[in-house]
Amino acid sequence: MKAAIAITITVLVFAALLFLIPKEDSLFAAVPEPPGTEPATPGSTETAVFAGGCFWGVEGVFERLSGVIDVESGYAGGEARTAHYKTVSTGTTGHAESVRVTFDPAIVDYGTLLKVFFFVAHDPTQLNRQGPDRGTQYRSAIFYTSAEQKRIAGEYIGIIDKAGVFERGIVTRVVPFEAFYPAEDYHQDFMEKNPDYPYIVFWDLPKVKRLETEFPGLVKKR
Repeated sequence: MKAAIAITITVLVFAALLFLIPKEDSLFAAVPEPPGTEPATPGSTETAVFAGGCFWGVEGVFERLSGVIDVESGYAGGEARTAHYKTVSTGTTGHAESVRVTFDPAIVDYGTLLKVFFFVAHDPTQLNRQGPDRGTQYRSAIFYTSAEQKRIAGEYIGIIDKAGVFERGIVTRVVPFEAFYPAEDYHQDFMEKNPDYPYIVFWDLPKVKRLETEFPGLVKKR
């Protein structure tokens, strides 16, 4: 549950120090490039589905990428009848809080989305948790929508692990996409609508800053 608003500043700072980052002083000093993708058809769009903890922050990061057309928060991995926030929050539904990203592959390819997913949007070495949130609904997962996405995701995880960028291995699951169920309206664009919300301030705005600092060329002109 998103109980971070009740956590003291001291605990938040301590938790932040435990957030695993690459070994190098510069966060992205050793980030390997993802595998290449097939040339995009002009005017085409593609969809990617990612789970990486609370969908508020993951959505907020991807919304800022040039070439991303739309990002929607929702649930993936379970059944339609249990795709509701209170039910998903029990951790018993098989769902993960997820985002569906619609993008123009001629501007930003799938490999670049994966780079942002692994190195900005969340910590791929945390098993069934992210920051203050615990449970399988906060697991790290890639729901691939094509054989090409499956290949690229699998190869990239191998490349990252081999490079030893993280001190622990990546636990992200690469699984076939089955269905995506949009979350309740109040979850959509939550970061944009609630920039002063304590959870956003402590856990998600630093991700946006990281993106803007380390990958400025990927950020939309706002």
